[in-house]
Amino acid sequence: MTALPLSDAVDATTRVAEVRTQHGPGLLGVPRTGLRINWRAESEDLDARILGYQLAWGEEGSSLVVQEPVASTRTVGVAIPGSLAPRERRAFAVRVATATGWTPWSEPLVVEVGVEGPDLEASVIGADTPADGPIPLLRTEFTLDRAPGSARLRLSALGLVDAWINGTRASDALLTPGWTSYQERILIDTIDVTTLLREGANVIVLAVADGWYRGSFGFARRQAIYGDRTGALAQLEADGEIIAKTDASWQAGFGALRSASIYDGTVTDLRLHDPAMHEPGFTDAAWVAASVIDVDPARFEPRSAPPVRVVAELPMEAARHDGRTRLDSGQNVSGWVRLTVRGRAGDVVTVRHAEVLEPSGDLHVKALRSAKATDVYTLDRDGEHTLEPAFTFHGFRYADVAGAEVVSATAVAISSDLPRRSTFSSSHEALDRFHSNVFWSQRDNFVSVPTDCPQRDERLGWTGDAQAFAATANTLMDTESFWLSWLRDLEIDQTDEGGVPAVVPDIIRPQDMLMGGVPTENMGRAGWADAATIVPLAVYESYGSDEVLRRQRDSMRRWVDHLTRRAGDGVVLPTGDFQFGDWLDPDAPGERPWEAKVSSDFVSNAFYAHSARLLARAERILADASTADGYDALADRVGAATFERWGEQAVLTQSGAAIALEFGLAPTARRSEIADGLAENVRRENGRIATGFLGTPLVLFALSRSGHLDEAYLMLLRREAPSWLYQVDRGATTVWERWDAILPDGSIHSGAMDALPTEDASEAETGMLSFNHYAYGAMIDWVYRTVAGLAPDADDPGYRTVHVAPRPAAGLDHASASIDTPQGRLAIDWRVEGDVFEATLEVPFGARALLDLPTTAASTATVGGAPVPAELRHGTHRIVVTAPAVATPSVAVSA
Repeated sequence: MTALPLSDAVDATTRVAEVRTQHGPGLLGVPRTGLRINWRAESEDLDARILGYQLAWGEEGSSLVVQEPVASTRTVGVAIPGSLAPRERRAFAVRVATATGWTPWSEPLVVEVGVEGPDLEASVIGADTPADGPIPLLRTEFTLDRAPGSARLRLSALGLVDAWINGTRASDALLTPGWTSYQERILIDTIDVTTLLREGANVIVLAVADGWYRGSFGFARRQAIYGDRTGALAQLEADGEIIAKTDASWQAGFGALRSASIYDGTVTDLRLHDPAMHEPGFTDAAWVAASVIDVDPARFEPRSAPPVRVVAELPMEAARHDGRTRLDSGQNVSGWVRLTVRGRAGDVVTVRHAEVLEPSGDLHVKALRSAKATDVYTLDRDGEHTLEPAFTFHGFRYADVAGAEVVSATAVAISSDLPRRSTFSSSHEALDRFHSNVFWSQRDNFVSVPTDCPQRDERLGWTGDAQAFAATANTLMDTESFWLSWLRDLEIDQTDEGGVPAVVPDIIRPQDMLMGGVPTENMGRAGWADAATIVPLAVYESYGSDEVLRRQRDSMRRWVDHLTRRAGDGVVLPTGDFQFGDWLDPDAPGERPWEAKVSSDFVSNAFYAHSARLLARAERILADASTADGYDALADRVGAATFERWGEQAVLTQSGAAIALEFGLAPTARRSEIADGLAENVRRENGRIATGFLGTPLVLFALSRSGHLDEAYLMLLRREAPSWLYQVDRGATTVWERWDAILPDGSIHSGAMDALPTEDASEAETGMLSFNHYAYGAMIDWVYRTVAGLAPDADDPGYRTVHVAPRPAAGLDHASASIDTPQGRLAIDWRVEGDVFEATLEVPFGARALLDLPTTAASTATVGGAPVPAELRHGTHRIVVTAPAVATPSVAVSA
């Protein structure tokens, strides 16, 4: 590397524009250990290159200690050695070096460290209440001799908690502390409440609900999964002193919220609300002393990823239907209805939710199974009321209101507060709508954990859905901290033998899940458990920091070693174990979605080989070459044996061929033949997609990477069922779970499924039909990489090296996309007019772009009017290609 410039040399054309941690911007109370710093730089000098960096840090408000300069182009995941002290506020500044000199120091980033359970003096307190019963309120008063200069509320719960200080909600976070593997890890939120405190008497009120901790949850509707008592943990600190903490001195009572269930909704009796509880001096004979709950403080740790918040508010149109007010937001969301009604004291207002309407116009509620998804309010007075539920969320576009006159309604959408990372638009309106649908499905399902669906009695963190969608998720939103948190829980829920559950956090028991009437173990299912290896590598590739690999390496090893033990003396896994397989293959029996065309034995061993290969790659990235060689050799053995035993039949299916090609199982000499067979399959079916959850993320890549772009576009742009755009043509605003959730005649799929949670459950309680599942939206990763043509490099990740390879097609002659990469904004806008392809490419400082343009033998290609260089650096570049290659999907249709 070029030597760093002398310390007194200055580069006035370059600056560090942003400094942040891996936890994202604005998070208070981050973990003490593992802190990493990221930064972005900008330069007006088109020849400038980053040669090194220098950090400075110290206590906020004091002089920063300048560290030794480092010769490196690295800008992400720079580890801060050691640990920080609880509550410490440390400032960080960065400057970078170019050949010209050092930039000015960045504006300082102040990182505030949180607390762990043992750092707190507070106890967990609660009230004796039954599950699904009234929501307890916990209250205390305290006096301050002056308004504080700084105050922090440390807040957590066994269950869900909301806090008010002097009658004002303390935080805009929802469903606090979120869902984690509670048996080992419960998050503590740190909230800045400085402005809520006042000189004199102050009041804190907490409301504590069952949530995921104790509520009726999972499709078996078990209660008290993690514990039989709910409680809150709160400690208020001001100017370095503890001024209030939960303990036995607090009082407990009840208010308006009579029940709150994530699945069923809330029941609120406004007549029981007493606003005086937020005022000093409040007394009520019904209130009693709170009880202390014995909990290991070590279970509590600081939050490391953004909480759930309101992310959008959509006005709802009102009409009359069957004697009720029908509301329509125009968009399927996770959240609730904020309702303003006009009524009389004692009126009962009922709000029922649904994703779609029956052909009759009624709400379609069968897909909810046992989830009531209903909010009920009893009015306390005559006149107007604004109504919202608490401690619940619904998946819905439509709602019916009965019991009062509706004045106005808003659909309140919630999600983990992850910044949007990308944009996409094109000349194909239906494709753009599907892109929007995928974004909304991610938003609606990334509610604390990556759930499968937001509406029915499930909403679980299915690992198969997560691994299939991870690459797309990383492009659509800034998900790094979200995945890092969830992967912690995945490792916690691994068995001692290394098995990985099908849902994380894991609440499923074999008796909960009967497949074909047989109790089914959810541990170690292929394509689901492999999230342990697939998600970390997807995060690494998209964000460029090896933190996720260092943290998850032991989990990854344990999973692959678990598979090796299961294989025993044989190379491949024993046959006969239940597998989800290529779940929801459109040709599988509707009631038995695991019975896909491709052999489950092929799929399970293919993923075994794939996980071994990914682990080898992680080991090599982390500089353990000898261990990597061993896992590579394992992947070679398992892959060869898998193809030899099951490959000939597997590659006759779309998923089997895609897996064989993308996972490198197909012998080199056979790859072209298998790819040709896959393309012929697609042509023969006129683009009909015939893949389930595991094949869908791979099939377009398998086609385009093997030279069959026509067939990939034929599949992408197909409008008949089953296809992605069929859903759009049926009015979908999110992604469906089943390809044919709404049939061509407008009727709704029965959702029938031979997988009953109890022996006597009815079909209405056990059907499987969701209109908001992101899994099939995994192909959006291909859209960004192939249609837009923007892809990170696997060996130089985080978009430091970008592959720019746009591929136009007949019927799709324009696309525009942007991605907020760790280096800055990466963007492309291309179009084909006549016989010319033109693109404007924006490359951020610190990145380089390798061009793979859509050329033919007759093409000429230029960048800025000059011959195409080997690579492009930062700046905005105009690219022109004459006589471009344009995919022709219609030509691929066979008679």
